[in-house]
Amino acid sequence: MNRKTGTLLAAILGSGIVFLDSTVVNVALQKIGQDLPSSNFGALEGQSYVYNGYLLSLSALLILSGALADAYGRRRLFVIGLAGFGGASVLCGFAPSMEVLIFFRIVQGAAGAMLVPGSLALLTNTFEGPERGRAFGFWAASSAATAILGPVVGGLLVDTISWRAVFFLNVPLIAIALFAALRYVEESRNPDAAKTFDWLGAVVVALAVGGLAFGAIYGQQHEWRDLVGPIAIAVGAASCILFVVLMAYGRHPLVPLGLFRSRNFSVTNLSTFLIYGALYVVGYQQSIFTQGTLAYSAAAAGFISVPGAFLLMLGSSRVGALAARIGPRRFMAIGPAIMGVGILWLTRVPSSSPSWNLAPGNPASWIPSSGYLVDFLPATLLFGLGLAITVAPLTTALMASVPENRAGLGSAVNNAISRVGPQLAGALIFVAVTGAFYSDLASKAPGVDTSSTQIRTELAPLNKPDPAAGPVLVLAANESSTDSFHLAMGLAAALLLAGALVNAVGIRDPEAAALAESAGRGQAAVPDIPD
Repeated sequence: MNRKTGTLLAAILGSGIVFLDSTVVNVALQKIGQDLPSSNFGALEGQSYVYNGYLLSLSALLILSGALADAYGRRRLFVIGLAGFGGASVLCGFAPSMEVLIFFRIVQGAAGAMLVPGSLALLTNTFEGPERGRAFGFWAASSAATAILGPVVGGLLVDTISWRAVFFLNVPLIAIALFAALRYVEESRNPDAAKTFDWLGAVVVALAVGGLAFGAIYGQQHEWRDLVGPIAIAVGAASCILFVVLMAYGRHPLVPLGLFRSRNFSVTNLSTFLIYGALYVVGYQQSIFTQGTLAYSAAAAGFISVPGAFLLMLGSSRVGALAARIGPRRFMAIGPAIMGVGILWLTRVPSSSPSWNLAPGNPASWIPSSGYLVDFLPATLLFGLGLAITVAPLTTALMASVPENRAGLGSAVNNAISRVGPQLAGALIFVAVTGAFYSDLASKAPGVDTSSTQIRTELAPLNKPDPAAGPVLVLAANESSTDSFHLAMGLAAALLLAGALVNAVGIRDPEAAALAESAGRGQAAVPDIPD
């Protein structure tokens, strides 16, 4: 194994475990709630904190971690993140109570914040030209496929071994990544950044990102029944404004606003907000709908995205190399549009779609239901194809739009947007879906008080209805949940099509940018024609 291969392996595994733990734990939450004692949380509340505590610390610390990596060493921060993530994973696996598990999930997220922006910075420092685009393609395909396959792996581990195995799964992956990082990755940094590190900006941006993420997550979980979510979002928004002021007038800003003078950097971050918002909505809503309304098993619900993941793995490296040679714009415009068409297919899924109960140890159960083959497989294939066309070029456009000495920071800004943006978009769509569900339910079951606590406990959108509600209400809830799911998928498709439009209009290929710059100086330029 040479230096480039070793660096690519370390980067893929390092970021892959972060994406893996964003999804694989989802299917274990129910068992965790049943098994772990808690004196402070109910089962559902504890499950929410196990999932969201990880996302919150990860989101809040991304920009700080990216800046620290540029200042003090990208390899150093990456290795520290790997060691911290591995240790926290083991302690999560041995957690004796819900409180202990929540604490080490927060530690996991903090360590993970060092890995994702760090992995892209390592690749930027190691590869150049089309080779860099191909490396970004491998990275994007492997990381995204890890996130997509996570629920399948998690479902199998939970069903056959224990929920604790979900956390121990990280250990061998981290061991390989540590070996590759220590042996093959070269250290790199911005030598001027450490002398004037902006700690005040770091604190303010953590408050901004953390406040927005916490407010969106808490509000969604509690259906905006109290002021905690809106207050947190207000604090996050105020911190964002303060951060911009600090960056504009500070002597040594953590995030120089000059980064956003790059057209591709600004447009890529806007399209990231739209596209990743749609990804979050589809993943979250589809998982609940298939397991709740359609009664899929956890493993089958996770398997839905597998064919698309294979398209992503097969196509991303080739597309990444092409994007590095001929420019990312056409890929970034076509890919989200194809994804949007795939998601629109899901707006036709009926409430009577046959379920699929994939059970480990029962070979007959592995035969997909007709509902999966007709209602989900075409959408999954289109979605995976569009994702394969989109992800690597988006990464290429982003990393090409920032100076190499700011690679960690540029990646961190984009990753923070890809974490917080989806939560905000998801919260807004959750409000729309919840309102549509109870409004539709009231029309299908006249006389039922859909605002009562009992009804909202027994009949929640997309979830499996409580049989105690009675067969008439259960049938009405299934139909209303299906209509709400259609609304969510329609809104997700709109986000994807908006992302495609933003990229088509806003992204400039390097050749076009060079021509425009030369024209502004009154010179003629002939771009290289790819062979």
